[in-house]
Amino acid sequence: MRNANKYTYREEWSEEDGVYIARCLEFPSLAAHGPTPEEAFKEIREVFVFLRHVHKEVSMRAAGEGVSINSYIVSCLS
Repeated sequence: MRNANKYTYREEWSEEDGVYIARCLEFPSLAAHGPTPEEAFKEIREVFVFLRHVHKEVSMRAAGEGVSINSYIVSCLS
């Protein structure tokens, strides 16, 4: 397990996929893979940074429309 910033990450070997799978334990649905534990860790960190940027953008758009993030996403999906 690794601590990076305030989140905890774990890499484990996937026999089925033949790669290391890294997950952020606080967000179990986030996963990334790589041929080594280090590469899997690097990939999951990049996923997490990307999602933070997306969240910031959605948050700003929702605020601009004067609605909650959830309401904004629902309106985008409908």
